[in-house]
Formats: sequence, structure tokens, C-alpha cells
Amino acid sequence: FGLWLGFHNCDQETYFAMIAGYVAHYGLKISEEDWRAGAVEWSMTRGARSGRVAWQFIQELAGRLGQPLE
Repeated sequence: FGLWLGFHNCDQETYFAMIAGYVAHYGLKISEEDWRAGAVEWSMTRGARSGRVAWQFIQELAGRLGQPLE
């Protein structure tokens, strides 16, 4: 097939910036302190920080908050 998708690691501030953008874009109702703590735990249990991990965290967070991503 030959298709290769790369999900490259990033530093913590870049990871937080991606998540902050998603939180703002989707209007998720959560404090920055709370989402940062959750994001750190999420990345540690996934073994990486990347755009893909940030998006997966946002999907889980929105579900937990009962807020649709629209």
C-alpha cells in the first residue's frame, strides 16, 4: 500500500498549545488547571505527546464533560 503516517513527538508546551486551541475552538467548559493535569496524565499513559494524542485527549475530555465536538 505504501502510505506512511507520522505522528511525531512534541514538547510539552506545544502539546498544551494544541490542547488549548481545541478547548477554545470547541468551547469546552473546564479550567486550564484541570485540563492541563488531565493532559499530562493522558500523555504519560500513552507514552507520547503529539497532535494525535492531543486530539484523542480532547475527544475523551469532551465525552467526559458531555459536550459534543461540533
